[in-house]
Amino acid sequence: MTSLHNTPVRRRRLGVAAVAAGLLATFLVAAPAAATPDPGDAPTRSAVSREAAAAARAAVAAGDIPGQDEIVHSANIEHVAAMPKGALTGINTDLAFQGRYAYAGNYDGFTIYDISRPRTPKIVSEVLCPGGQNDISVSGDLLFLSTDSSRSDNSCASVSQPATEKSSWEGIKVFDISDKKNPKYVAAVETNCGSHTHTLVPGGRDVYLYVSSYGPNAAFPDCQPPHDGISVVKVPRHAPEKAALVGFPVLFPDGGNPGGPTNPGVSKTTGCHDITVFPSKRLAAGACMGDGIIFDISRPERPRVIDRVQDNVNFAFWHSATFSEDGRKVVFTDELGGGVGATCNEATGPNRGADGIYDITGRGDARKLVFRSYFKIDRHQADTENCVAHNGSLIPVGGGRDIMVQAWYQGGVSVWDFTDSARPKEIGYFERGPISTDTMSLGGSWSAYYYNGYIYSNDIAKGFDVLKIDDRRTDSARHVWLDRLNAQTQPDYR
Repeated sequence: MTSLHNTPVRRRRLGVAAVAAGLLATFLVAAPAAATPDPGDAPTRSAVSREAAAAARAAVAAGDIPGQDEIVHSANIEHVAAMPKGALTGINTDLAFQGRYAYAGNYDGFTIYDISRPRTPKIVSEVLCPGGQNDISVSGDLLFLSTDSSRSDNSCASVSQPATEKSSWEGIKVFDISDKKNPKYVAAVETNCGSHTHTLVPGGRDVYLYVSSYGPNAAFPDCQPPHDGISVVKVPRHAPEKAALVGFPVLFPDGGNPGGPTNPGVSKTTGCHDITVFPSKRLAAGACMGDGIIFDISRPERPRVIDRVQDNVNFAFWHSATFSEDGRKVVFTDELGGGVGATCNEATGPNRGADGIYDITGRGDARKLVFRSYFKIDRHQADTENCVAHNGSLIPVGGGRDIMVQAWYQGGVSVWDFTDSARPKEIGYFERGPISTDTMSLGGSWSAYYYNGYIYSNDIAKGFDVLKIDDRRTDSARHVWLDRLNAQTQPDYR
């Protein structure tokens, strides 16, 4: 168990942050011009300039940032458990929940945790099934994994194989988890360009999966350009072995954002990165590289775009989305640098690598996305820490308030209020100090979600963390009890 500290850390104003110009140029200028990979597609360690390393050490010595691996948090956050990685030693990724279990993705497979006692979580089983990034969701006795790395076949014994080979496989895997100690692999569906992420869409007797993928290449037989939509997979609940691809709706008939050089520093739209659906509203929000969209999902196999926005000034890569509780706002994230860059610093500023908050105005097909503000943690990180906006979920507080918890890689976990969409503010946080002050070392919280009274975080390098927030602004959430949570399938808490 990691030692726990509650030392408050002051808001950082690292004047030395701007020194690491070489590192910033690499991640903030060159990388976003093309499809930016998530962590796992890049080395877990990379060199930084001498100036950046010296600045990181100086910031620790001055008390401007926590020491290496030191845990700090706000007074309203308690760190109640830390579970180190088990047999799966790859990069930890997304989380899903059902009943008393948490399901944690990892580039090597997935882990099932018993969280009936959140302060003492236990590993129930670990399934070895390599295939980054293993984005994960659950529905009843079924578990779904995304494979977005070219494999020799669709088995859990596959090995990496070039995407230029026609026999290579990427897509969705389906497991039967009725026996939590012995999950069984029951089906696989190949999808064009793989499955970077997927979103579960309830459909009565069937489950639909919206598969997000991107990065087509004329040299890839199964990932040909243009790739301007999403794959739709249909899974019969009582016959999952019959899972199949049922469509590829085109969301960007005009090709989407052209990216650079037309829009320098912006990713070209060649598909979507992530989608959040709000089933009770029959609405979805898509974060699609160079574009943000909302679309109607009344007919799950035929989603229909309602409105689309771009931000060619401050957004480099539209990564994910979260609706407000009433469905009248959307928080889009910008994964500037692909999650492997140091962007939570003075040099990058408050509006890049941030959240963009949009109001949804109008009704029906006349609905529009209207930009209101940006939110970014102001706890500056060292230039050896990968940090940018990433996965989060609402805390079901009710009463007309909108509060969410969000992962920021080595920026830690942030709890913030966007009730006033023009004036968001952080109300709590948890983080560790840099993994290293000498190299850029990949780590931090990939996903942070609120589920039945606790916040669960899957740390890329360290393992599984459990946090608890004690704050009058979030106390009402204790009365909301869910039987499941796939954060990209947003519940209606009202």
